[in-house]
Amino acid sequence: MSLWSRISDAISALAAGESLSEVFTHLRTPPEKRVGFAIAVIALGAKMAKADGQVTRDEVSAFREVFTIPPGDEKNAAKLFNLARQDVAGYEQYATKIAAMFGAQDAALCDLMEGLFFIAIADGEYHPAEDDFLARVAHILGFDQRRFRSLRARFVPDAIPDPYEVFGLEPDATYEQLRAAWRTEVRESHPDRMIARGVPEEAVKLAEKRLIVVNNAWEEIKAERG
Repeated sequence: MSLWSRISDAISALAAGESLSEVFTHLRTPPEKRVGFAIAVIALGAKMAKADGQVTRDEVSAFREVFTIPPGDEKNAAKLFNLARQDVAGYEQYATKIAAMFGAQDAALCDLMEGLFFIAIADGEYHPAEDDFLARVAHILGFDQRRFRSLRARFVPDAIPDPYEVFGLEPDATYEQLRAAWRTEVRESHPDRMIARGVPEEAVKLAEKRLIVVNNAWEEIKAERG
């Protein structure tokens, strides 16, 4: 059974009256964690896209860039996206459930936030309502302000475009500290590592996007320091 078929089953369970808590209880262990991760990205992404008052084609296209959806499964994916984007109500519950599923500091939560940022900027504008939405989700997931700013700096052009922010370090960090941070990011972006921590194979394109950002920041820092 494909990922999208299992997602469809979860949607059917919700539609039949099963609570979100009950659905997520069944998704706590691998490989079902992949289903929970996908549901969280789809649901939160759809709700965030609606947070600024409208869902644009660019945001929907960005969602498709995050996830590879086989033609035969497009209906299952669209079903959840359309269900979730009706309004922004209830997103805190989704964030709380996904945080409990993976646990504090789990790298998969960073993957989730990066996917949401990518969808947020897809229409060329980062709306204050989207920033508020993402800040609230990040707080629920256990991110402190510094970590949130680091993620935001990777995607939002106006959010302190400083390469040091990308790594969550200060400009006075040593070269060794910065190189270690870069190597960690590269290692954690490997598709095998992402899949191992619960990111669906259909979403490992997030790794490509992360590598572009961290490598560009690292090259800027190296050029600056000669």
